[in-house]
Amino acid sequence: MSNKYVDDLIKRYPEGTRIKLNYMVSRQSVPKGTCGTVQYIDEQGRIRMDWDNGQTLALIEGLDSFEIIKGNKFER
Repeated sequence: MSNKYVDDLIKRYPEGTRIKLNYMVSRQSVPKGTCGTVQYIDEQGRIRMDWDNGQTLALIEGLDSFEIIKGNKFER
């Protein structure tokens, strides 16, 4: 993963960003509609999450579908 790509992800999804999951490809996926908080972006460009249900599965932009929560609204 290029540093530029990872840096761009860090700018778009800084630590503390709230996210709502629409769909996750993983077999062990977090249930649809679960919300969580971005912990950090790792070296491979995975968005490391702390989900409200206690899970910690990472998101992959472009593979998983999710929305940023802004206040009480969702942003695509």
